[in-house]
Formats: sequence, structure tokens, C-alpha cells
Amino acid sequence: MNKGLVYRSTGSRCTVKSADTFYECRIKGKLRLQGIKSTNPVAVGDVVEFETDKIHPNEGNIVSVEERKNYIVRKSVNLSKQTHIIASNIDQVFLLVTLFQPPTFPAFIDRFLVTAEAYHIPAIVVFNKIDTYDSTELVALEHLQKVYSDIGYETFTISAKSGQDIEKIKQKMKGKVSMFAGHSGVGKSTLINSIAPHLQLKTSPLSSHHNQGTHTTTFAEMFDLDQAIQIIDTPGIKGFGVVDMTKDEISGYFPEFKKIQGQCKFHNCMHLNEPQCAVLEGVTKGTIAESRYISYVQLLEEDSLYR
Repeated sequence: MNKGLVYRSTGSRCTVKSADTFYECRIKGKLRLQGIKSTNPVAVGDVVEFETDKIHPNEGNIVSVEERKNYIVRKSVNLSKQTHIIASNIDQVFLLVTLFQPPTFPAFIDRFLVTAEAYHIPAIVVFNKIDTYDSTELVALEHLQKVYSDIGYETFTISAKSGQDIEKIKQKMKGKVSMFAGHSGVGKSTLINSIAPHLQLKTSPLSSHHNQGTHTTTFAEMFDLDQAIQIIDTPGIKGFGVVDMTKDEISGYFPEFKKIQGQCKFHNCMHLNEPQCAVLEGVTKGTIAESRYISYVQLLEEDSLYR
């Protein structure tokens, strides 16, 4: 039996690295049944055990998956009641954001950050394409960046295309497994190419009809770089469905809510219309961003995400 790390997962087939050798592995049928809720029982970043094929030594069958320390999960695109694990065993995630080309709305950012909080994955918000913003747009960018930095999230403003402040990102990645996520067109592949030009990941221009990105990455894949850097590139996400939570735990995944909710009059306060609610007072005073509160209420109203 061999142990290895999954570098690529495309449905029923995976590329597994073990002792500097890559193996093309199938997922055993019995293993598929274990992840009833998930459309993919094996994800990039998983540590797996596999048997090699006697006739084809660089092929094999995955027989088990080690317990994951964490993972990023979202609603499956085709089957809303099922989930799709994007990647696992992640040290940090960089969420790439662009305000206009294409637009990334606060609700999307907040949904992603809530999931990262729920699965204990440090998230860093990276505002890309700052070389394309005019003075008015830069003001809007600075406002949104302040929303997240005030909460405690680390944020960066970069230009993946020009290389501006890319070195700061690379410094954060040393010795870690870093996942890159965001809408199609925000510059994930361009950023990775700036950090590691030899990878030559495919990039595409924005769609002229909808000002949205076109998918160039079709599945998650891990790459090894120098300085013990491991990157997980992921397909662009149009929407981010949060799953597998209870209504009363969601506020705990908003750090600025969690910090003060002990000051609410009622210990089970849902921060909607209860009297003497510290969160509502924070929104009124401006110490909690209105966009964040709107995202919270929208999540509470989504019955499809609850256990």
C-alpha cells in the first residue's frame, strides 16, 4: 500500500504524488459511496492510500482517504442538496476580488469568508487589478478594503498583470499550502503566473457581453514551487452556496458579530429585531458595516443551506 497527496481531481480520476512520483489513480467504487453528501469523495489536498497496478506501475486505485484537517466546501453546481469539496488540508486561502472587471459583490465575499471561518481556514482578501481603477473607483476600493481590514482580515491591493506588490503575496506563501479562489476573470491564473512564470497557466479575456470572466481552470490543481510553497488553483466560482450550518451558528462566523454578541440582552439573540441587541446597535453606530449585516440576514433567509 502506498500513501500520497492528491494534486489533481477530475471526477473519478486523480493525480497522486508519492515520493516524487506521480500516479494516475481511479477512485474505488466503494469509496464513492462513503461521501453520500459530497459529489467528490476525493479532493485536491487529500492524503490518500492507494494500490498500484501490477501491469501499469504508474496507475493505481485509491482505497482510503485520511481524515482532513479542514476543507472548503460549496453547494454542488448540479445537485443543490449535495456539496462539492473544492480542496482540503489548506493552510490559508487567498480570495481574489475585483470591483468592476468583473464585479465582486460583498455578499459573495462574505459567503466565502463565512465558509472559511466555519472550517478554520485563515482567509486573506486580495484586491486585484488596481492599476485599472480611476480615482473614484480607488475610493470605492479603499472603502471596501477598510471594511475587511477593520474586522481583522489581512488584505492586499495588487496588480497581477503589472506585478505590483506580488512579492508580498509570495512572502505570505512560504512553507504553506495556499488556495486561490474567486470569480472567473479576477486574475487567479494571472497571479499564479506572476508568482511562478514557468507554470504558464492559461488565461482568457473577459466576456464582452457580461463583463465576466470565462473559465480557464476547469478543475482544482496543486503546484509545487520553491521555498516549500504549494498553490492550489481552483475554477472560477460564479456563486458561492454556503451549506451545512444551523441558523444560530452563522453569526459566530462573522468575527465582528462574535466579538460583541455576548453584550446582547438575550444569550440566544439572532440579531434581527430583538431589544438591546449589540450587533444592531453596532450597525446603527457604524461600527459594523451595513453590507456585512445585509449578508448575514440573507444567509439566515436561505433555508437550503441548513442541516
